[in-house]
Amino acid sequence: MEYAADLWHLFARLVRASVRMPVFLILSIVQPIIWVLLFGQLFGSVASLPGFGAHSYVQFLAPGIAVMTALFGGAYSGMGMLADIDRGVLDRLLATPVARGALLAARILHSAAQVSLQSAIILIVSAAIGARPHGGAAGIVLVLAVAALLGAAFGAFSNAIALITRRQELVIATMNFIVLPSTFLSSMMMSAKLMPAWIRSAALFNPVNWAVTAARAGFEGDWQLLPRNLGLLAAFTLAAAALATASFGRYRRAG
Repeated sequence: MEYAADLWHLFARLVRASVRMPVFLILSIVQPIIWVLLFGQLFGSVASLPGFGAHSYVQFLAPGIAVMTALFGGAYSGMGMLADIDRGVLDRLLATPVARGALLAARILHSAAQVSLQSAIILIVSAAIGARPHGGAAGIVLVLAVAALLGAAFGAFSNAIALITRRQELVIATMNFIVLPSTFLSSMMMSAKLMPAWIRSAALFNPVNWAVTAARAGFEGDWQLLPRNLGLLAAFTLAAAALATASFGRYRRAG
């Protein structure tokens, strides 16, 4: 119970910090809306290509952009950890009786909650311009759960990099190096049927593609591809959380 109470209070602290930055809050909501509207218009004619496999590009794009939002949202979670380190907040928290695991878990939970909210907004905007969740309410919940898992995974990884390097430049460089290739080595914006063979092969080992495939399966109500990709994504999230936990332990020993 004490751990749960500590986790809740630390999570609420991060939520309050986000609310106190209205510009960041507004941009984090508006940006994914721009993505779905912009990409939907820019690549709309792609759906007419033979073999694409979808009648509407917005329908195809909606779960992909929800995952993209989670990816970008979680990838830079470590910047908040660096701010707490630089201001001495983390060390002061470590001097209190607060549960050590809750300090890191609260940040991962905050990343998951934030990207879930953004993904929900993406689905609402997508519905307004023609996307329909054929998987019903269960499919929508699944898209949000997948977004939360991916956001938590990359949030954990980003925090691990922050704790190891303690340098803003290295966190940004590392995540940029990972995020963009992961985006384009997936079926986020292009049907796997039209990808070059080597990209299709690389996508099989890409956690972002696992998330996209699982989210799209739920959105379309096609459950056949769900278990494998959701299972792999969950395993990746656990591995990222373990890395973040080990990095946090290393930080505490070094301090």
